[in-house]
Amino acid sequence: MTLKTSAFALTALLGSSAMAAAECADPIKVGVLHSLSGTMAISETTLKDTMLLLVEEQNAAGGLLGCQIETVVVDPASDWPLFAEKARELLTVHDVDVIFGNWTSVSRKSVLPVIEELNGLLFYPVQYEGEESSRNVFYTGAAPNQQAIPATDYFLEELGVEKFALLGTDYVYPRTTNNILQSYLQANGIPEEDIFVNYTPFGHSDWATIVADVVALGADGKQVGVISTINGDANIGFYKELAAAGISADDIPVVAFSVGEEELSGLDTSDLVGHLAAWNYFQSAESEANEAWVAKWQAKMGDDRVTNDPMEAHYIGFNMWVNAVTDAGTTDVDAVRAAMYGQEFPNLTGGTAVMLPNHHLAKPVLIGEITADGQFDIISQTSEVPGDAWTDYLPESAVLTSDWQALECGMYNTETETCVQLTSNY
Repeated sequence: MTLKTSAFALTALLGSSAMAAAECADPIKVGVLHSLSGTMAISETTLKDTMLLLVEEQNAAGGLLGCQIETVVVDPASDWPLFAEKARELLTVHDVDVIFGNWTSVSRKSVLPVIEELNGLLFYPVQYEGEESSRNVFYTGAAPNQQAIPATDYFLEELGVEKFALLGTDYVYPRTTNNILQSYLQANGIPEEDIFVNYTPFGHSDWATIVADVVALGADGKQVGVISTINGDANIGFYKELAAAGISADDIPVVAFSVGEEELSGLDTSDLVGHLAAWNYFQSAESEANEAWVAKWQAKMGDDRVTNDPMEAHYIGFNMWVNAVTDAGTTDVDAVRAAMYGQEFPNLTGGTAVMLPNHHLAKPVLIGEITADGQFDIISQTSEVPGDAWTDYLPESAVLTSDWQALECGMYNTETETCVQLTSNY
């Protein structure tokens, strides 16, 4: 359903409750595109539950534009091509007004051509590799300058790490992020031979050899650190192998970009104390907004259910979308997109998230230590950092900027002052 601005203006003008009711004969529809089965279900099921709670709360507060909101949930089952099919189903069969979904970058890139072809609107809530800017996507998770780069700086400056093991799942997010980090590390004096890179398939479980290789990296006495872009349930085997090998955070610290409270809830964390994660939110953040959100979440889902960073990204993105729809007076994608720029909403760490013209948020960067109860002790927190669509640490990207508001371009070359129009597979 698409609610036209003119219809709402006429309703307001006539003051007709009957006309308003007619406009709401069909609810506003929110599509939820998250894996509820397969290797990514460990991470994505919570995001489906988050969307259900957010919509329930909004409906209890009166809905949106006088209408109730209906969630349409589909399960792409950790199957990347199926994400595209399910996105098309949401837009053409269910006629949803917006989609909240995806976790992995490979699933997002599968969906992009469909979203752009059909002029849908996707809110993507997970940290990613950057190097992308679509007019049809709002990226509410962290770009590399809001997670990967600050975490690497922490290793270099605070922990004195001299050798780096970059361990990732074998798909676009870890590979692109690690390309950026390799360039960044070498620019900061770390020689290529002191950087070990390894990729494993989704669901990988045999970590003994890889962990042994990481240990061997420090045979010369230099401090080794692991930067982990391992995704999904493969994290369980990785951390179990670290513990089995007797490796503590004092020996070889690990900072993870895809391990949060949800992933730790399935582990015995007693041997993981002191290892790190870099996010923009932790459940342990001390703020009134976070206290209220955690209370609502656990009252609905149970005291054992934890919150996490991508959940906060959906919390921010959904509320910004609601406010943009309200400002636009319609769910029309083009009108909502225009109303999104400059939207502000309180985040859960005590600051304010701002939507930028490059479709990224300004967000704080937090680094947390794993505690014995599966939570994180926040040891570092910045003020809001604007997200970059294009990194400064790859030569081909350093000259690019994204500005969908003033330039109407996601890939503007600042040297040639031209916009490069690309297909969805950029």
